[in-house]
Amino acid sequence: HVQLVESGGGSVQPGGSLRLSCVASGYTYSRYCMGWFRQAPGKEREGVASFDTLGTTSVAGRFTISKDNTKNTLYLQMNSLKPEDTAMYYCAIVWRSCSGGVPAPQAFDIWGQGTQVTVS
Repeated sequence: HVQLVESGGGSVQPGGSLRLSCVASGYTYSRYCMGWFRQAPGKEREGVASFDTLGTTSVAGRFTISKDNTKNTLYLQMNSLKPEDTAMYYCAIVWRSCSGGVPAPQAFDIWGQGTQVTVS
């Protein structure tokens, strides 16, 4: 079965950087869209960035998304972190391409367990 496993979260000071990783396994589809989302306590889950197999990327902010196909790993490079970036970060996948901005969370089929990012 398909699994997404995030890592790379942690605690950093404002202005610091983190790189999140999401390793995907167990899938055979050749077309998909992967996204990064975050959810802070008491807030709705929001899209951060997305990447699909057609090469379309969308970023809703200061971060950079990339994918290493040799490792089946999606990355989110986060620089100049701010306290408002504090949240649980999730990756997700859906079996279609994505364009026109980061798709809504409801569009995604499978989610990882999340990795916590704390900026203070």
